[in-house]
Amino acid sequence: MNNFIGRRQARTRINEALAAEGANERITVRGWARTVRRGKEVAFIALNDGSCFASLQVVLSPELEHYEAVVRCGTGACLEVEGALVASPAAGQRWEVHARQVRLLGTSDADYPLQKKRHSFEYLRSIAHLRPRANAFGAVFRVRSALSFAIHNFFRERGFLYVHTPIITANDCEGAGEMFRVTTLDAAGPPQLEGAIDWKQDFFGNRTGLTVSGQLQGELFASAFSDVYTFGPTFRAENSNTSRHAAEFWMIEPEMAFADLAEDCALAEDFLRYLVIFALQECAEDLAFFDERIEKGLLAKLDALAKADFESMTYSDAIRKLERAGRSFEFPVAWGADLQSEHERYLTEEVIGGPLFVTDYPADIKAFYMRQNDDGKTVAAMDLLVPRVGEIIGGSQREERLEVLEGKMVACGIDPQSLCWYLDSRRWGSCPHAGFGLGFERLLMYITGMENIRDVIPFPRTPGNARF
Repeated sequence: MNNFIGRRQARTRINEALAAEGANERITVRGWARTVRRGKEVAFIALNDGSCFASLQVVLSPELEHYEAVVRCGTGACLEVEGALVASPAAGQRWEVHARQVRLLGTSDADYPLQKKRHSFEYLRSIAHLRPRANAFGAVFRVRSALSFAIHNFFRERGFLYVHTPIITANDCEGAGEMFRVTTLDAAGPPQLEGAIDWKQDFFGNRTGLTVSGQLQGELFASAFSDVYTFGPTFRAENSNTSRHAAEFWMIEPEMAFADLAEDCALAEDFLRYLVIFALQECAEDLAFFDERIEKGLLAKLDALAKADFESMTYSDAIRKLERAGRSFEFPVAWGADLQSEHERYLTEEVIGGPLFVTDYPADIKAFYMRQNDDGKTVAAMDLLVPRVGEIIGGSQREERLEVLEGKMVACGIDPQSLCWYLDSRRWGSCPHAGFGLGFERLLMYITGMENIRDVIPFPRTPGNARF
């Protein structure tokens, strides 16, 4: 075991090699060949191990053992290189490795799908098992990893408790009927009772599905721990084949006891700003690639948001501004209708020129759990809109009054008995509380400039596609 540990410690990651303060006479690196080219006197391999965007140049002399086999290894081959880290005379790179020994760990031939040329994102989706090796997706998934850490760090710094809410649930938080059903019953002949499926004979004894949100369970924990958050996968059986929808995605959902809508907005602002600044500081190399190749002006956009004042207006004020816009929108503007992406972009890009909270939406277009305002027509809800994207965060103050909540459930066609456990939190020790949800992939699209949700999640699940 000690020998194994020693061997693993001997490896130097390529990001460490490229950031070295000085030359090193003995270094071992491992990775995959991005390119192999033969020069007049020596050969060169661009080696990448995923630790950073840049590759490390490996110089091979003809005196190297198995030289011909190594230079024929092909793009995608896996190599272990032992040699000297020396200053590179080539422009744009500080260090290179002069190889003394090369081990071919895994071969790759001309059929390797990721040869050195530009591939379309559509093609790369068809080889999602290999696309992490492509430059763009290496950058995407490094940013995804870094921001996952940042999310936990943000809440830990503020004393929030991390809650693991269930994946399998019997309740539909959003009430939209878009749950994936989970059952062990035989689809060809499920047991019947009075002409309907007898769900009592199913595995859980009732009808269950994959969660659409961890919010309701998060609220229960907030009534014990004050400040909590969930961060995990959620599922929507929504047959939307668009660039912004996926059947499986990740959600961040904080819940705060003793908080109102204003405090909810303040947390959302702090959260988004924190994540953008973190990405700018910790993912600079990858974001520079996105700025150059994916979305021109990305860095300026992110820097502007990091420094911006977040404005706020009510839904009613937003409708009035849209009605006075003097332009024709594809979707009509009317009080009581939900804001569409074109409306959100107009408000953020032309009216405000920055991020905007829209608050106090009509009760009829929002979920049953949102707190009724005193006017009887609106609820204490908010959406955070950002330029070029529209809505990125949605939240609300939750309805803490038992009688009001029960009445709203009945009005929405929800049997209060089916959520008796949720109502118990209002029955005993209820308190004002608020929270929001942020779709992680939507955030990643904004920060990387990637235009399709399928390209910011490792193995996308969309209508007609559950491969890998």
